[in-house]
Amino acid sequence: MAQKNDKKDKKDDLLRAGIAGALYETIQRYGSAAKEHLVGYSGVDNETGKRLQKSLKSIREQKTNDEYAFPIRQQKAGWAAEVKDTASSNAENIIAGKSNRKIRHDDLPDTPANHILFDHVEVDTDGNIIAGSGSQMKFIGASANDPTGAGNAERALSKLQSKDFQKYIDNDVKIEVPKDEYPQMIAKATEEIGSLQKQLERVRANGNAEAAAALEKKIDKLNKLKKNLRPSKLTRKQSLEAVDAPKLSTIKSVAGISHRAGIETAKTSAKIGGSVSLVRNIVSIYRGEAEVDEAAQNVVRDTAGAAALGYGTGFAGTAIKGAMQNSASEYTRTLSKTNVPGTIVAVTVSASKTLSRYFKGEIDAVQCLEDLGEQGSGMIASSMFTVIGQAAIPIPVVGGLIGGMIGYALSSAAYGVLTSSLKEAKLAHEERLAIEKACEEHIKMIREYRTQMNEIIEEYLSANLEVFNASFSGIKAALDIGDVDLLIESANSITASLGGNKPFETADEFNDKMLTGKAFKI
Repeated sequence: MAQKNDKKDKKDDLLRAGIAGALYETIQRYGSAAKEHLVGYSGVDNETGKRLQKSLKSIREQKTNDEYAFPIRQQKAGWAAEVKDTASSNAENIIAGKSNRKIRHDDLPDTPANHILFDHVEVDTDGNIIAGSGSQMKFIGASANDPTGAGNAERALSKLQSKDFQKYIDNDVKIEVPKDEYPQMIAKATEEIGSLQKQLERVRANGNAEAAAALEKKIDKLNKLKKNLRPSKLTRKQSLEAVDAPKLSTIKSVAGISHRAGIETAKTSAKIGGSVSLVRNIVSIYRGEAEVDEAAQNVVRDTAGAAALGYGTGFAGTAIKGAMQNSASEYTRTLSKTNVPGTIVAVTVSASKTLSRYFKGEIDAVQCLEDLGEQGSGMIASSMFTVIGQAAIPIPVVGGLIGGMIGYALSSAAYGVLTSSLKEAKLAHEERLAIEKACEEHIKMIREYRTQMNEIIEEYLSANLEVFNASFSGIKAALDIGDVDLLIESANSITASLGGNKPFETADEFNDKMLTGKAFKI
């Protein structure tokens, strides 16, 4: 029974490694998005070495004056909104795969603070300002005499029509306002324009040209203002929370992104787990090891379990990736680019199951330590192979899935042999038998999962299965004869068939790119 459980646990660990690998691209993307909010809080981007002029932390720490507490808090909320909106906009760009980045004008290099027109601009990948991207942020409608904020939108619209804000109208500047007040401001502007239009018709009928001209000017101003109003990423309540509780505000933002990542990874994991379980249970039915009803229940249970694991991996992996990516430690930042963030969850699940078996008395202390070591080394290798797999086959899900499973299978086999070789010399005969048995088990596992891998690949890439088979055969042949160019050509055929860009086509071309000293993206 214990042997059967151990075999099942190894299969489950392999599947977790595969799922963690398949989720690599999603966790990297959402984790980088979460990092933007951590930068907004601390004001330091350790990855690029940039420091922000204002951060949520520094805004919170600025001194205040009790006599002017309300206006000072509102002013700080405006600054905090600028910082949070920047982080939120960039996070969404990263998730969507866009290269443009929003930046506060004060944070541009070699640029005077407090630009006369713009609080924000957008820059391209080279840091160049994108023409027409400038915008101004105005959180200005709050009043101490209106604690509910019912009149905020109307007051803000009135202020924006005053002489102090005429420069934004004249220069056709986009103005970002609280997200929750934007609809009210648009509705109020529309209402005022309608009222002014009626007045204009009356004065024109009376032949009052001077009054008509004044009304036309007001209408024109309101139309321009209405056209240029934009909802920011924050409500007024969120901007105040960012001032009063910046840590909580940041945690909520990171948690929100992590939740979205979890939902996406849960869907992917459910497909993978369900496909693997379906194959496994069909084989069980064929062998007479399970009834149809039991197999169906197993598939449902395994699919739900994979979805739950996927959600946890995506949620926790995203938060961990974001924190690692903005760590002060260069080593930790480097690790964030591997699949370590996602693998941590898989390791935790596997380790908890092993410890549970130990506490229940199903395995002894030695077996517990060996299993924990195998799981740890296996998952770490899986995280490294995930990056290799994703680079060789840069297609979301598939490259990471294959890399993760191969890494885990290889490391598990190697670890089993190494731990067996550490036994005492008097157990040499038992050691030989154990190694032979372990090898048989690993060979059997590889064969079983090759079938399951084909099923998973067909789930996503059925139309390209012939290309995959030919490419994998080419890769195997290249490894056998040591032909690097054939290896690259075989891997590139998969990339090309799926619409990807081939980063290089020969070993010489790769070497040339490396020797230029310039960065290139795989």
